[in-house]
Amino acid sequence: MRLAEGLPVFRLFRSEPLDERTKMMRFDRHFLGVVWVLTLIGLVMVFSATIALPDSPRYARYKPTHFFVRQAVFILMGLMAGFAVFRIPMRVWQRFAPHLLVLTLALLVLVLIPGIGKEVNGARRWISLKLFNFQPSELMKLFIVLYAADYTVRKQDVMKKLTKGFLPMAGALGLIGLLLLLQPDLGAMVVITAIAMGILFLGGFNAVWFFGILMTLVGIFSSVIMLSPWRRERIFAYLNPWDEVNAMGKGYQLSHSLIAFGRGEIFGVGLGNSVEKLHYLPEAHTDFLLAVLGEEFGFVGVTIIVLLFYWLIKRGFDIGRQAVVMDRTFSGLVAQGIVIWIGVQAAINMGVNLGVLPTKGLTLPLMSYGGSGFLINSIALAILLRVDYENRQIMRGRTAT
Repeated sequence: MRLAEGLPVFRLFRSEPLDERTKMMRFDRHFLGVVWVLTLIGLVMVFSATIALPDSPRYARYKPTHFFVRQAVFILMGLMAGFAVFRIPMRVWQRFAPHLLVLTLALLVLVLIPGIGKEVNGARRWISLKLFNFQPSELMKLFIVLYAADYTVRKQDVMKKLTKGFLPMAGALGLIGLLLLLQPDLGAMVVITAIAMGILFLGGFNAVWFFGILMTLVGIFSSVIMLSPWRRERIFAYLNPWDEVNAMGKGYQLSHSLIAFGRGEIFGVGLGNSVEKLHYLPEAHTDFLLAVLGEEFGFVGVTIIVLLFYWLIKRGFDIGRQAVVMDRTFSGLVAQGIVIWIGVQAAINMGVNLGVLPTKGLTLPLMSYGGSGFLINSIALAILLRVDYENRQIMRGRTAT
């Protein structure tokens, strides 16, 4: 017996949906679901953290829903961009990876040119696109993943050699680092370096050289901090945020972030009831969104966010390992590089909010307010889902196109 559309009746009772009737099984829907949960929680918390901002003279011309509406628009833009990017095969990304890196290097140079780059609080990191300020360093995080994965595949035979395997990549990272320090943006430099080093390690770079270079990088970053007076002040404030001078200076944000977590206790004070967001904790909707969440939802709320990020990162590594097993090394390294990026940035942001790490201007991926950050995160996760989609296509005996 057959139905009108030509499908055998017994196939209607298969546990796995058919490609002809649904696309549900073409990629990991649970992964996408966790991404959306984090995104929607972030949207709610952005609204909560900014609803009182118009009471301040600085934001007097804004409506209470200003940041909420803009974040919703960013999410819509990210959804459309992700849908478009998902349709691009991984072989196309591999082909254009070096060109995309060069393009982003040009953007990092443009940022430093007066009249093109926009300066905010002494930092020149943005290019104004009217609707939002675009941050090229966010784009660099994505394209360094693609470039490092492509580089590792091309240099696979010499990855265990320092001169041929690492030094060319070191030169590229040195140029990127110089441009970022001129902005200055040490936080982005740390994340980009972590991405590149993580992909090189996963790609088979010599472990002894890797840890030697890692210690060298730690020394370089320490030197950069010690040679910069205002960075040294941040370190001292981080070590003792309750000192009277620090609490009213460089440690002001950290001390109020810790107060927010303290007020939240186990279950929080309830959604919308945060006191620290009432102009005590500056820019709470960007770098310190987790502190507001911790105050309103307590230890339980923060733990849920940490577990969601953990699951997302673990699943991303699983997708990457599956691609490598299928001899799709570039795709596998891209997937793992993306979750290294998300994981490192999330860990740094959480560490800063909790006083475990010195204050650094890094947002919480998928959750903090920001146009360029959310847009690039969406594109990156769409690429990761594309890797999973192509894995599943191959397992079905089809070509990954």
